[in-house]
Amino acid sequence: MANYNKTLLVRVNEIMHYIWDPIGVSDEPAARDEYDSYSMQVFSLLIKNSSVIEITEFLTQTSADQMGLLKNVEHDQKVAGILMARKEYLADEI
Repeated sequence: MANYNKTLLVRVNEIMHYIWDPIGVSDEPAARDEYDSYSMQVFSLLIKNSSVIEITEFLTQTSADQMGLLKNVEHDQKVAGILMARKEYLADEI
């Protein structure tokens, strides 16, 4: 299970950086850790079996409240679906 959690956290971090990327830093190597704290929160939501809706709400509120960006619910829902699918895929691999 520890290996599963470690792998899931790495995948969450990658998805947050390369796909969610609300401030557009995915091609900047120096910004690779930009979303680490949010990745940990999303990881926690996934481990708690939160729904796609709950994860979407977290992503949307984070980008709006913490970053001052316009809400992009459609994009955040897509990312939440990708995160959930990755979690399920990894669970099936164990």
